[in-house]
Amino acid sequence: MRYRNTWEEATIEAAEQVAVNVMQFKIRPKNGTQKFTVGAHLDVSVLINDIPEIRSYSLVGSYAPHAPYTIAVKRLRQSRGGSQYMWSLKAGSKIKISQPTNHFELGFGATDYLLIAGGIGITPVVGMAQQLADRPGKNVRMLYLGQSQAEMPFIETLQEVLGGRLTLHYSDDEGFYDTAQILELTNEKTQVYLCGPIGLMNAVRKTWEESPFETTNLRYETFGASGLFAPQKFIVTIPRFKKQIEVQENETLLHALEAADIDVMYDCKKGECGLCQVDILEYSGDIDHRDFFFSEAEKGENKKMCACVSRVANGNITIDTAYRGK
Repeated sequence: MRYRNTWEEATIEAAEQVAVNVMQFKIRPKNGTQKFTVGAHLDVSVLINDIPEIRSYSLVGSYAPHAPYTIAVKRLRQSRGGSQYMWSLKAGSKIKISQPTNHFELGFGATDYLLIAGGIGITPVVGMAQQLADRPGKNVRMLYLGQSQAEMPFIETLQEVLGGRLTLHYSDDEGFYDTAQILELTNEKTQVYLCGPIGLMNAVRKTWEESPFETTNLRYETFGASGLFAPQKFIVTIPRFKKQIEVQENETLLHALEAADIDVMYDCKKGECGLCQVDILEYSGDIDHRDFFFSEAEKGENKKMCACVSRVANGNITIDTAYRGK
């Protein structure tokens, strides 16, 4: 049900490992690169268990005429297969990509900026740092967090661009970052741009919501669909269809429902649009809400979940899709 993309063939021009478990790809579209703004992403058609799927990857850096697109992909141990597929590609490999699309547009109307990146969430933020640093009258600081220095790409590039305005935090040495500290780096006029894993994003959002600053000054993009629990098998029961389905660790609830011929509407497959939400009738264990559609209060009620990304940990679930199957 993804209907907005225009697909074209492309070639992997170069593949280079730029950090532990991070591979950078230079991608040359058959019909040439299109102009894009920082924060944009490409959708890439990947094969997972021989089934076509779509994965989104942020473009690194700024647009340059005739230059290939650049993305960086982290190899995830808990991946459903997208990163594994991308890591199998070499220079000369053929892929299909979409046009660049931007849902994380950088605005230039403010004076003060704080960029926050966690792990591979750095990819859309590199270009933002470069463009803000080049513009007179823009005060920009950046906070870049990761497990370890070895796993964090583009540090040298960012140090050259930002110098002392770049703060690095390595959780293996310094522990979990206290997001209350971001309030010391901001004021009521600061625009904050955030991209990273769900734990970091939820913590920053909570800190910002409890601050005296305008919530509209915090802008963010989801990175993947990491959760609070490691993916586990679970059983989903759908009384309407008298079916019980096992969802594997490496598949989504949405995929399992589709494989069982149960229709669920969807679009983004990133937990952003809410189109694939289903009603929760009963559950055991924990609902691992991995979406960015429901509010924290709604997630706490555990009445609905997004089938494209959210899961069950340590238990099973009974749902109603509210749609008739085939």
